[in-house]
Amino acid sequence: MTMRTLRSRAWNPAVAVGAAVAFAAALAVTTPAAAPPALAASSPAAQEAAATPQIVPKPVSMTTGQGHFTLTHGTRIVAASRAAAQVGRDLAGYLRPATGYRLPVVGGGAGPGAITLELGRAYAVAGDPDGEGYRLSVTPARVTLAAATAHGLYNGIQTIRQLLPVWIDSPSAMPGPWTMPAVHITDYPRYTYRGVMLDIARHYESPAATEQLIAQAAAYKINVFHLHLSDDQGFRIVINGFPNLTTIGGQGSVGTDGRTMDPGGYWTQAQYRAVVADAKAHFMTLIPEVDSPGHNNAIIMSEYNDTANPLLNGDPQDINCGANNPPQWDYTGDVGYSALCPDSENTWTIMSAIIHQIDAMTPGPYHDLGGDEVPTTVLSQAQYAAFINQEAGIIQAEGKTVMGWADIAGPGTDLTGPSVAEYWNPASGSQDGTETGTEAVAKGMQIVMSPANHAYLDQKYVAGKAGNVPPTLGLNWACGHGCDVDQFYNWDPGSYVTGVTDKNVIGVEGAMWGETVPNLSDVDYMVFPRLPALAEIGWSPKADRSSTSSPAYQDFIVRLAAQGGRYLAAGQNFYPTPEVPWRLDLTADGGVVTARNGAVSGALAALAAPGRATGAVTATISWGDGASSAGTVTGTAATTTSVNGLYSVGGSHQYAHPGLYHATVTVSASGTATVTAGVTVRVTG
Repeated sequence: MTMRTLRSRAWNPAVAVGAAVAFAAALAVTTPAAAPPALAASSPAAQEAAATPQIVPKPVSMTTGQGHFTLTHGTRIVAASRAAAQVGRDLAGYLRPATGYRLPVVGGGAGPGAITLELGRAYAVAGDPDGEGYRLSVTPARVTLAAATAHGLYNGIQTIRQLLPVWIDSPSAMPGPWTMPAVHITDYPRYTYRGVMLDIARHYESPAATEQLIAQAAAYKINVFHLHLSDDQGFRIVINGFPNLTTIGGQGSVGTDGRTMDPGGYWTQAQYRAVVADAKAHFMTLIPEVDSPGHNNAIIMSEYNDTANPLLNGDPQDINCGANNPPQWDYTGDVGYSALCPDSENTWTIMSAIIHQIDAMTPGPYHDLGGDEVPTTVLSQAQYAAFINQEAGIIQAEGKTVMGWADIAGPGTDLTGPSVAEYWNPASGSQDGTETGTEAVAKGMQIVMSPANHAYLDQKYVAGKAGNVPPTLGLNWACGHGCDVDQFYNWDPGSYVTGVTDKNVIGVEGAMWGETVPNLSDVDYMVFPRLPALAEIGWSPKADRSSTSSPAYQDFIVRLAAQGGRYLAAGQNFYPTPEVPWRLDLTADGGVVTARNGAVSGALAALAAPGRATGAVTATISWGDGASSAGTVTGTAATTTSVNGLYSVGGSHQYAHPGLYHATVTVSASGTATVTAGVTVRVTG
């Protein structure tokens, strides 16, 4: 088996951030005091989005009103308490780059035009299990967000972001306008636990890349970040007293000849603390995992010859109970060949140091011990159970709840006290392989559902006879035909395994295993847009999610389509799956282009067209003087693992007379609504 910090990292700066910057610079030569009437015109797609906000995950209750609220240079964020003010600063941090507005966070009363954050028990939402719910009211006069906890407010500001145009996620200034449709929302999660796991052991990922994924996941109200720190090919965090764990164990990766081609890497403890703090700032609980007793060849290779270490007894070779004696590096994706010996004193010296130091840096309630894929040819079931039981006692002594893959619920394990099993087997109902789920229920364990064929983000989108997408990324052992968005959405955690119900299930998790993904761009391509599907499964009320023809799924893919422009504006990689009816988003409003000596040439609008090459869209420009011409759509083409679709739309025209002209850019493509945007052209003599 395999925010206070708000950063922006582009998968291709030339395509994403660079295009947005170039467009904004070309368009916003001057800004008029008041936009002319033509600028208020919106496309059918924009009108549809305004009438029905496209929010993921779907809120519990939402009604639309009349009119819009508009962010302006004078908009203030009003927060009466310190905790509310901190969330207000988060909101301002999200909105400032694209708008260019100050958006000061202030105390006092809420006047017209303000965004008000109200915090207190009086704003608790009925049915909310953990205080993550919120109420949001948007009217033409003001925005009011209320919640019982700061976490609830933070969830609410993620919804505010999705009510604004897709360009709000741009890291550089865009022209707007920045409107939100009038809406009333009451919202809270179905499950307490909504997680994403990142494996930095098979391929090293930097703290900065990890923090970027944290920020991306937080936008969908994901509240758990599971960090897989160690596996057969790499150990990624410094442990005091055991320098070999990182100087030796941190220097390899999967599938790239180990150290020769991919030098790996590791985090210092200071870097780990910073990532923990970043997760907390995004209202995420970070869960560390050092897999054991198997999946630990990196530990064994690091410590097997550490005879000079005064913390060990001089015979560290006794830690190795793996299939290879002596142990050897294996940089393939093989599993099930390594194991630490439960009867070795050195094993527990090493594991105790790892657990104590990591848990001391991790304020969350959980420690994940792994526990998966240890065949009886390596450790007997009795040896395996003895190891799990002893390690569980060490974890509990640190004040943590024991968590592991559902294998830990097997025969002989005695996980007294609170414990969590993560169900990962693709088997469902009462099929062979579901035993770990029912065993966990029998032992009174809580369950996180992560069945591989519905939640493993490392699986290919398309596989087998149907094709190979993406060709260089992903596995297909759990998804023989591929696992696209429909597979991630159309299942129910509370009825997937017979005998495992919502009484036992605390949530869901998407697992991004790292065998094939050497960088964050590749991670993003595999994670999005499937993680939003899991986020909706975990957050939104139970519904009939049984097929692609269900109303729930058909509604979801329309809302998901609105996310594509956000990814493009942010410079975030993703897979533009053909299952989603990706829409066009166009912006040019709010700026004035100056045509000197009557000539205008260059970019007039920015276009987000997920999954479409430049040749698949058609642009025309009506210049406002009775003339029209074809527009030019430019941008860098996609690759097999990087999305295309963020383009500039431009053209050239010669005006006969000076004056102020209202031009219109129109873009169309097969299978989606046509979009338009207005441009004011000031023609000088």
